[in-house]
Amino acid sequence: MTDTPLKHVLDGYKVLDFTHALAGPTATRLLVEMGAEVIKVEIPPVGDMTHAFPTVRNGRSAFYVQQNRGKKSLFLDVKTPRGLAIVKDLVEQVDVRVENFAPGAIGRMGLDYETLAAINPRLVMCSISAFGQTGPLADRPGYDFIAQAFAGVTHVIGEPDRPPSLPGLGIGDVMTGVHGLGAIACALLYRERTGRGQHLDISLLDSYYHCHDLNVQLHSASGGRINPGRTGSHLGAGAPLGIFRGKGEDEYVAIACVTNRQWRQLCAAMGREEFARHPDYRDNLDRARRRNELIALVEGWIAGHDTTAAALAKLDEHRVPHAPVLDIGQTIAHPHHRARGTVRTLRDAQFGEFAAPGFPFRFSEFPEPLDLRAPQRGEHNAEVLRDYLGLGEAEIRALEEARILVTEATRMAAAETR
Repeated sequence: MTDTPLKHVLDGYKVLDFTHALAGPTATRLLVEMGAEVIKVEIPPVGDMTHAFPTVRNGRSAFYVQQNRGKKSLFLDVKTPRGLAIVKDLVEQVDVRVENFAPGAIGRMGLDYETLAAINPRLVMCSISAFGQTGPLADRPGYDFIAQAFAGVTHVIGEPDRPPSLPGLGIGDVMTGVHGLGAIACALLYRERTGRGQHLDISLLDSYYHCHDLNVQLHSASGGRINPGRTGSHLGAGAPLGIFRGKGEDEYVAIACVTNRQWRQLCAAMGREEFARHPDYRDNLDRARRRNELIALVEGWIAGHDTTAAALAKLDEHRVPHAPVLDIGQTIAHPHHRARGTVRTLRDAQFGEFAAPGFPFRFSEFPEPLDLRAPQRGEHNAEVLRDYLGLGEAEIRALEEARILVTEATRMAAAETR
């Protein structure tokens, strides 16, 4: 026990972050938002590719700010012998190392787990990749929707008579980052008990496949007779269970009635209690067989109102599970999202203000989020090398002159001379 107040649950843990894009930075972003000290290592001349992701203002990417707040930036050429030696020295000082390079790339740099574990046996190293570190697909390049396709997830998204669709957000990347975070936290707990670190192999493909709730067992347990496919705007697990047209143009309502009680509540909301007692709609399986009838019934009922909001009010009154299908602007302004911090406003001195997703965890001991800001490339070069490795100003200056250490200013100057 310590008498010094902790800033959050992971205060005191140190993380070496070799990640870029979305999956890896999600894991380390959550770590830093829980109080860990995260050193983000970027490799010149560009570093993390997301510096160029939209929206860019005053040379600053809102996406980069969103994903890298609170991290310390070390802009270091690890492909030089001195740069590699610095990273290995830092490994001795940290608890966790996270990387999301393609399998084998980190080993070619001389930074594979076996090498680093020999330096620091307590190190927890998390490798995040598209297909994992092992298996026939391991060496393939891949991104979120590529792994999604291999997982059979893409096959079940969209209308049955049209090509598969893609979700318009980074579900797989973010989810894989959260899976990585969960594994890191448990590995640190194991280390507290045993003193031993370990290597974690987290993949997009495994994370996506983990989301199959009914599909895999339906196919397997039926001996292949059931092969789930695309069901469009309505799920095959029951009815009414899907997206229904609203009264206005481009207005839609999500309704979920799985239990008999919910079906009775919906019938009461529609003023059609006789359907709750009708033998054709006795249970969820019966209702699923008559899905098209029920879709027409519900959409006809909604269309009979002056506004979609009037129909939603009746669903609210009878506690029918439902929601309006909000666009992104509506979610940003929604009072519930704002009250809980599900949507938050980020402030960056260079970029300005913008809305972004909030921190998804709630801790009673730490109700307020940490005040964090995203770094400039190389902003913490001197601080990290001084505080972690004891390097003096002359040594740091020599590393800058040799272009082993790079700052935002020296990067821009070098770009102007090219």
